[in-house]
Amino acid sequence: MAHSASDLAPGSLLIAAPIMEDPNFRRTVILLCDHTSEGSFGLVLNRPTDLHLGDVMDAYFVNDPPLAFGGPVQQETLHFLHRYAEAVPESIAVLPGVRWGGTYDTIETLVQSEAPSPQSIRFFLGYTGWAPGQLQQEVNQDGWIVTEAEPEWVFETKASMLWPRVMRAMGGEYALLSTFPDDPRMN
Repeated sequence: MAHSASDLAPGSLLIAAPIMEDPNFRRTVILLCDHTSEGSFGLVLNRPTDLHLGDVMDAYFVNDPPLAFGGPVQQETLHFLHRYAEAVPESIAVLPGVRWGGTYDTIETLVQSEAPSPQSIRFFLGYTGWAPGQLQQEVNQDGWIVTEAEPEWVFETKASMLWPRVMRAMGGEYALLSTFPDDPRMN
């Protein structure tokens, strides 16, 4: 079920409306990690890259995790979502079973020793950010569809299937929009 701009909070999903033309956000699904009067912060869940953690870090990783495009802001920064509630100090709960950030040294040690799966940790380059009031305005102008996130959408759904899967799960008109062609001229 879709929600309004007044429902924006950590754990919300922002689904790009089918008509969105901005190439940074076309058919994206963003997990909102922080939303305050000072602005908003989110990570794009469905834009994989060809890079791995070892490509950007001076460390060896047994299972070199892939990196995703988190958004167009500060693409030289590294962010992570994970399921290590007790093991990672200073991480922030975004959803039940989904944490954002925390002490990087702890994450690096986990990745080097345990070789975690993509179902337990995901890494992102850059992020998506909004100035105070900007995200609410974009939602009110129908740029984003807002709904509640499910943990499996963060860790278990293939990136190319996330946008249509979330839209179908919302039902009704959104299920119909999930079949909207990427390029309507090709219809």
